[in-house]
Amino acid sequence: MNRRDAADLAGSVGLGAWAAFTVLALVVSGRAGTPLWLDDRFLTRSVTHRPAEAVALARGITATGTGLVPYLLTVVAGALTGRTPRTRLLAAAVGLACLGLGQLLRYGVMELVHRPRPLRSDWATHASGWAFPSGHATTAALTAGLLIVALTLRAPHGGTALRIVVCGWGLLVGLTRVYLGVHWFTDVVGGWLFAAGWLGVCLCAAAHWLPASLLTDATASATRPTEDHEPEDPGRRGRSRPA
Repeated sequence: MNRRDAADLAGSVGLGAWAAFTVLALVVSGRAGTPLWLDDRFLTRSVTHRPAEAVALARGITATGTGLVPYLLTVVAGALTGRTPRTRLLAAAVGLACLGLGQLLRYGVMELVHRPRPLRSDWATHASGWAFPSGHATTAALTAGLLIVALTLRAPHGGTALRIVVCGWGLLVGLTRVYLGVHWFTDVVGGWLFAAGWLGVCLCAAAHWLPASLLTDATASATRPTEDHEPEDPGRRGRSRPA
């Protein structure tokens, strides 16, 4: 896939995600933050099925969706993308900018929507701020997306199992927010859509404006010749070696 096709694909996916997110945000705002669709059912089932071991595991998973962990994973994604110190630093800087700017934009949306969280009596962990979109779900999904892109550039014909694990982690962090009672399910869905839309914007911009070497270095080894000699001159075929 060339740069133009990659930019078009990322832009299309991002546009679709933004459209879905906008519709969901408008519905949430129009209902003044009251639960939607399956929100009550998911929360009720979570609250009534909380063995201590499951809560501890959920708290551990949810903790990886905030703080330093997503930023460290984004740096790892940059290291995987580049093949030289310069391209690794550039890729890490681009990834951190994508994650950081996405966080700022999400905070703005949260303040604009002003959706309350579920009742505090249902919480099984600490939380702060407004509910929509879920910060943990957004951050983990965005980080997972950056890692998946890096793994795809690094090994376009392999690493499927690792990409599935990364994707599963990104989704699981969001689901733990519902299980721990600090978010409605639609908050988490909003976080996933927000992350997909913002990642699409960032990838589209990167495909248009970043140096070609950053996008090709990671896959160059797959097509690089393994023999270190000059190609045979076709004109010499059939000629006898001089005595």
